[in-house]
Amino acid sequence: MTDLPERKEKIVLKYLCKVCSGKKTCLISPHDIAKDVCKKIVLSINEIDEIMASLSLQNYIDFVISDSKNGYFYCVKLKKKGQTYLIDAKKAKKSLYMLVLRSIFLAIVSFVFGLILKAIFK
Repeated sequence: MTDLPERKEKIVLKYLCKVCSGKKTCLISPHDIAKDVCKKIVLSINEIDEIMASLSLQNYIDFVISDSKNGYFYCVKLKKKGQTYLIDAKKAKKSLYMLVLRSIFLAIVSFVFGLILKAIFK
């Protein structure tokens, strides 16, 4: 199992970060998760159970399943790694953009430098 979440896990984790931010714990049904993420991807209740277990194993969340008359709910608490996930994801995206821009800049500089050298030694 990898340390970084996969695509489906990322979508669910973003939803959990949005819903649970600023709270100690929150009560969420699997249907709420499925309804929110259905705009991006279709998940079954079994897949959501697996994703929640995976996120717990990866140390993003703590959760307990609570039964009620209307089905079951997750009592979710974000761990430190889960609380900083959105910020870390933004930093990673920004550093990727900077790496791409730096590579493009260096390619342009080396192309221009090559043209100058070609003109000098012609």
